Amino acid sequence: MKVAFIVSTFPQLSEPWILNQVTGLLDMGHDVRIFSRAKYPQTKVHQAVIDYDLMERVRYFNIPIKKSAQLIGGVVLAIRSLPGSPANILRALNVIRYGVPVLSLSFVYATLFPLNDEFDIIHCHFGTNGLIGAFLKDIGVTGRLVVSFHGHDVNSYPRTAGRNVYRKLFTNFNAFTANTKFTRDQMVNLGCDEKKIAILPMGIRVDQFKFAEKKLSRGEPVRILSVSRITEKKGHEFGIRALARLAGDGRDFEYVIAGDGPLKAGLEQLAAELGIADRVRFLGEVNQEEVLQLYKDSHIFLMPSVTAANMDREGQAVALQEAQASGLPVLSTYHNGIPEGVLEGESAFLVHERDVDALSERLSFLLDHPEVWPEMGGAGRKFVAGRYDVTSLNRRLVSIYEAVLNDDAPAFRRAGL
Repeated sequence: MKVAFIVSTFPQLSEPWILNQVTGLLDMGHDVRIFSRAKYPQTKVHQAVIDYDLMERVRYFNIPIKKSAQLIGGVVLAIRSLPGSPANILRALNVIRYGVPVLSLSFVYATLFPLNDEFDIIHCHFGTNGLIGAFLKDIGVTGRLVVSFHGHDVNSYPRTAGRNVYRKLFTNFNAFTANTKFTRDQMVNLGCDEKKIAILPMGIRVDQFKFAEKKLSRGEPVRILSVSRITEKKGHEFGIRALARLAGDGRDFEYVIAGDGPLKAGLEQLAAELGIADRVRFLGEVNQEEVLQLYKDSHIFLMPSVTAANMDREGQAVALQEAQASGLPVLSTYHNGIPEGVLEGESAFLVHERDVDALSERLSFLLDHPEVWPEMGGAGRKFVAGRYDVTSLNRRLVSIYEAVLNDDAPAFRRAGL
């Protein structure tokens, strides 16, 4: 099978789950090509990008990340390309047919897609890229369209682009996946027929995450870990505020935040203002190998996710599955798809969003009762191994592709949860 992946940025450290699908399909003998809107400006990559020589499989639409540059570049590209492919450029500017997304001029960049390539499946990650996939089908690109929705594409994006932004996509195509039941329900609320949706979580290579019972050695600080982009929806602020309440009680802990993002400087200032700057470490970007070591060295995993002001929210939060696979007890929130991805009361404690009191209380309990860590970690490992192993999930992904190619709707639904 020849599969085209359309993604936002590649390689992207914060999206190893897309990488796991790509490499899993390659391991199964399928031919995968990656088409990315942009190349993310980062200095590190996951080792799998090198091991599978994936950069040889990537082509870029070269859509600038900054909106102003995107618009200027789109205008210039449209003018240059109009004489050679007037029909495609005019389609790319047809706001009546495609709606608000046309105004970003991203479809103009998509006209550079190599039309001579033939694909069995065009798999778009995020609904926003599904819109590009639908446009490509309109201009003659071959292949059945599969669109995977994850989080911001059903939460914050429709607030700016309009609730009907996916109407034509949902109407004209019939193969969508959702990473959680919550994401599926959001898609249905936006107009997608539930029968067109297969629930397919994003998987992890469970065998890479070495399980170890978490124990505290004498004189050792409790190491609390968060792994994520530093954005509003990740809720780091509330984790820092909760930990500050514990700092004066004589507890010895260290909070490590692995990842980067626009709110990093503000969180560093907050930690200083609360008097715990010496206990909070910001590591910046980390690759998969570094993350594995962090999971191994830590005792507790913290993900205090919240609904952002622009309604951006988590979908699955794959780091929760990684942490549980590594044996870490988890503290997170009742936030969208998160309760589906943990065993509340067994592998994880959940509290309400922005509830610093509850976060502080649960953290206090975990710090004071290390004897519960091994049992919570064992429950989490078993749960993740049975539900989120990428090998079995990739087999289901191929079943979804085959059902789409054969127009077999019952098989498509069976392939989802």
